[in-house]
Amino acid sequence: MSEELTPNSGSNYSASNIQVLEGLEAVRKRPAMYIGDISEKGLHHLVYEVVDNSIDEALAGYCTHIEVTINEDNSITVQDNGRGIPVDFHEKEKKSALEVVMTVLHAGGKFDKGSYKVSGGLHGVGVSCVNALSTHMTTNVFRGGKVYQQEYECGKPLYPVKEVGTCAPDMTGTRQTFWPDGNIFTVTEYKYSILQARMRELAYLNKGITITLTDKRVKEEDGSFKQEVFHSEEGVKEFVRFLNSTNTPLIDDVIYLNTEKQGIPIECAIMYNTGFRENLHSYVNNINTIEGGTHEAGFRTALTRVLKKYAEESKALEKAKVEISGEDFREGLIAVISVKVAEPQFEGQTKTKLGNNEVSGAVNQAVGEALTYYLEEHPKEAKVIVDKVVLAATARIAARKARESVQRKSPMGGGGLPGKLADCSSRNPEECELFLVEGDSAGGSAKQGRSRQFQAILPLRGKILNVEKAMWHKAFESDEVNNIIQALGIRFGVDGDEDSKKANIDKLRYYKIIIMTDADVDGSHIDTLIMTLFYRYMPEVIQGGHLYIATPPLYKCSKGKISEYCYTDEERQAFMQKYGDGSENGIHTQRYKGLGEMNPEQLWETTMNPETRINTGFPKHFCCSRPTKNHPLVHPKIDLPGREKTKPLSLFIAAILQHFLLYSTFSFRIQ
Repeated sequence: MSEELTPNSGSNYSASNIQVLEGLEAVRKRPAMYIGDISEKGLHHLVYEVVDNSIDEALAGYCTHIEVTINEDNSITVQDNGRGIPVDFHEKEKKSALEVVMTVLHAGGKFDKGSYKVSGGLHGVGVSCVNALSTHMTTNVFRGGKVYQQEYECGKPLYPVKEVGTCAPDMTGTRQTFWPDGNIFTVTEYKYSILQARMRELAYLNKGITITLTDKRVKEEDGSFKQEVFHSEEGVKEFVRFLNSTNTPLIDDVIYLNTEKQGIPIECAIMYNTGFRENLHSYVNNINTIEGGTHEAGFRTALTRVLKKYAEESKALEKAKVEISGEDFREGLIAVISVKVAEPQFEGQTKTKLGNNEVSGAVNQAVGEALTYYLEEHPKEAKVIVDKVVLAATARIAARKARESVQRKSPMGGGGLPGKLADCSSRNPEECELFLVEGDSAGGSAKQGRSRQFQAILPLRGKILNVEKAMWHKAFESDEVNNIIQALGIRFGVDGDEDSKKANIDKLRYYKIIIMTDADVDGSHIDTLIMTLFYRYMPEVIQGGHLYIATPPLYKCSKGKISEYCYTDEERQAFMQKYGDGSENGIHTQRYKGLGEMNPEQLWETTMNPETRINTGFPKHFCCSRPTKNHPLVHPKIDLPGREKTKPLSLFIAAILQHFLLYSTFSFRIQ
């Protein structure tokens, strides 16, 4: 909600202007501060907060089974067989302990280390935030053979905690059901695949616990609801095998450790594959620390130290005559590291980065010892790993030489640009656009139809190199990849950065990079290859919100003087229904299989003109944000079930990116 400031409003600034937000009002006013954002990510975070409380009960040894249900109306029910939230009278707050937990920020059992030695919840705001951001929430507690209940609306209790029934004397636990507030969240439909990935993850991280996920919106052929049960007996050892299932293992063994150092339980599993990417998943008290932290730093230090020492002692480095860096030891690495910390220090409520310094030393020691033992006891496997490290170092040096040969010293100066690039006259990156166009024929139409002031065209010859299956230096030997890098003015491994593969986009020449290909299977394949290039080599471009996909129409339908561009078969059918009573008689349809089939005026009108085109953009955090009717990058005519009746074009992008985010492996099939 925006506020209008009058010219004199500043002069009247007084104590009356100071607002104090009571109870859970602060959460509803600034929800992103507590759950990260209010889109799809934040919506699913509500479920995680409730499930994490059940997991904390499991860590304390009181819970073995957690049931998560997506109800028909997109509400969520989470039930566990833990001890149940206390319902007795809280002396300080003068109300039931259950009501305190559900309605008071910074209230919970996680501050009392006698109740929870280790927990994911720290601040006592998780379930109360869920309550605040829900239109309705119902809590049932099973304790002492009785069932207690309290309901809430937008975080406010409708009545005091009351006894509503009885249960078996040995039945304990808590059941939470909540309806997310559609006035706060931009999307209210839960995705089974996202919850599935998290529940599977939690089952692997907490071996022996059973988690059931049920989707009552979907019925199977036998009439039962869609359901999956997650249970692991081997924990992270089984988890790392699952993550590596789409790759070719370098060795079949899993390097595994489960120990305790400096009072910190540490569990870690390591595998190597024949690929070229590092894939490290780190967790603190079951929380995925996507930004890393001290536990990851300790792991990387130990890995580099032990492997380098072994390589030197085995004389492998002398024979190869190459200088090894830390990143070489992590090429093709898939690892899961899980630590349990009594007093973790996270950055923010969303807990994405660990800051405890003592954890680094503990992990360093534990991983170092385990790796040393493994290498000594498995000399054959150790040699295979070291040989891969040497190969990675050799490839890195070759990549650096190839990279240096293509990187321009002055990207804005115009020298060294690819020969096929038709550059724009503007030198202001914020207004400049680069179209990556499939083929010379489409490039010709695009060059003729563009605005030369701010639009540049770079034709690509066929399908570019699939960098997912190529070594780093091979990418820089590809002409098409080099042309893209040169045109953009991107540099790698500069400014003293430790990571020689990190892309520097400070001198990016175009703030909009638009992939423009034919509307066929080959065009979709090229889209995917280019997206893979950016995701793997230049993710900073995606993070900065610079990558787009242009969506040309499939048809131009005409009857008499009436003409419309149709982007889907459904739109074409709607045109025929409207103007031809469902018949093709009298309707002329022009099918645009390729961009080259459009004349320059049509290409400009439908695909390149900023005023009329339709683009699907990559959101800054690698996930497809919910579009609105006013979103400039969304086609307003494509209908889907849902409140806003709109969706982004090229939805396969969302599937790719979601898969990337979950497991950092590339697997895609056009349906």
